[in-house]
Amino acid sequence: MLRRFLHFYWRFARGLTLGVQGCVLDREGKVLLVRHGYVAGWHFPGGGVETGETILEALARELMEEGGVKLIGAPALHGIFQNVAATRRDHVALYVVRDFEWSGPPAPNYEIREVRFFPVDAVPDDTAAPTRRRLNEILNGAVVAPTW
Repeated sequence: MLRRFLHFYWRFARGLTLGVQGCVLDREGKVLLVRHGYVAGWHFPGGGVETGETILEALARELMEEGGVKLIGAPALHGIFQNVAATRRDHVALYVVRDFEWSGPPAPNYEIREVRFFPVDAVPDDTAAPTRRRLNEILNGAVVAPTW
């Protein structure tokens, strides 16, 4: 409950929020998605960039915490997007991750309920629309939209 209150507080108290997410693609044509406990659907793993942390440090931390993914090569920045669905002050940096080690999914908890690799052409029906759009941009060359 405290976490939800703090999340709500930060949304309105901070001038700008920056998040980072990773589109983790394996060699078999699968993408890693997570299902959170606090929002519906499947999403890329990721989270907020903390004070004193670089975006790449935050990406590495979030990928390990949420997906059991360890970066072993440099990820490629796909884009930085304004997250208008959350608030006009929120931005998301999305990286494409192809060089990684996977230790398996972390144990389910309040934040992360499930972690799985899915074929890119068969993601779950309830995959979030922004996640679907980004996959289409990355894999099919669709025009990159400026908003999340």
